[in-house]
Amino acid sequence: MIGVDAWDAERDARAWPGGCPVVAHPPCRAWGRLRQFAKPRSGEKELALFALRQIRQFGGVLEHPAESSLWNEAFLPKPGEFQDEYGGWSIAVEQFHWGHRAEKATWLYIVGCAPRDLPPIPFRPGRPTHCVRPTKSYPRLPSITKAEREHTPPAFAEWLVQVAQLCAKQNERAAA
Repeated sequence: MIGVDAWDAERDARAWPGGCPVVAHPPCRAWGRLRQFAKPRSGEKELALFALRQIRQFGGVLEHPAESSLWNEAFLPKPGEFQDEYGGWSIAVEQFHWGHRAEKATWLYIVGCAPRDLPPIPFRPGRPTHCVRPTKSYPRLPSITKAEREHTPPAFAEWLVQVAQLCAKQNERAAA
């Protein structure tokens, strides 16, 4: 994306120098509902805690699957709960509304932006054509691919960047 300085595995996100709000989607397989079947790489689970420290220091948004065990491990407020001591709060969204073929329930932890200041969350009518994994709600829908489970729809990525930009503006106002 234009204007985004992405730090991934190749650039080693742990070497990011900081200084501005973050959009973080650390590896989630060690934190998700099926974590007992996951085979995370060495140090991968700790990346979520690193990302969380960066967001608490510089502001921004952390994206993870709904019900991620990171919320309990790091004492993050669950969607609809209180703000934490860092001013962080959480919201639940479904990536379907940004163009994903499945609901892809997602939790966001945000520091530096008030809920009322979020960009509009789109509403997409209809139902998903696919599911992340078959459930009672979607027993007959085809499952999305592994790549689709890991990737973010471009419209959602743009929305997350807008949230981080709002966090930067609020941080600038607070510093002035």
